Amino acid sequence: MPPERAEVQVRPGAESDLEAPTDIYNHYVRETAVTFDTAVLTAEERRPWLLSHPEDGPYRLMVAAETAPEGNSQRILGYATSSPFRARPAYATSVEASVYLRPGAGGHGIGTLLYKALFESLADEELHRAYAGIAQPNAASARLHERFGFRYVGTYREVGRKFGRYWDVSWYEKELRTAGA
Repeated sequence: MPPERAEVQVRPGAESDLEAPTDIYNHYVRETAVTFDTAVLTAEERRPWLLSHPEDGPYRLMVAAETAPEGNSQRILGYATSSPFRARPAYATSVEASVYLRPGAGGHGIGTLLYKALFESLADEELHRAYAGIAQPNAASARLHERFGFRYVGTYREVGRKFGRYWDVSWYEKELRTAGA
């Protein structure tokens, strides 16, 4: 949770940020079914992922960093990405969007700040749709996505197995650009 007077800044992710998003992601790998990765990753293993999200283009990484009132330290509270939806060329105008928050940072508007910055940064890209897969149950994530104009389009039933059980994934889509635009 951000301290009372800490300032939260959302900015493009940088290579120097690699440790924090890795730690945040590994929490979800170890503790939740939010991601279907089952083994934690080192920062070095995550480096190609970070480098695949430059400051421009359709695949972005935005981080929310809190600055202590003294202004001499930052802590990453979460991150949002737009990533390739599928590898085939015809999918190039679609992205998959996701948000991951540091434990305890949820419910403070950090996800909203991240998605606002992410979608503003994508406004001039040649993108048509954004998709989000949400492992169920996850009402908070569904609310966040719906707040940004995502609409529910369907559920893959028992599509992933983690922690000895099967999990459903609900899919949401958001129009980024109308046909022909």
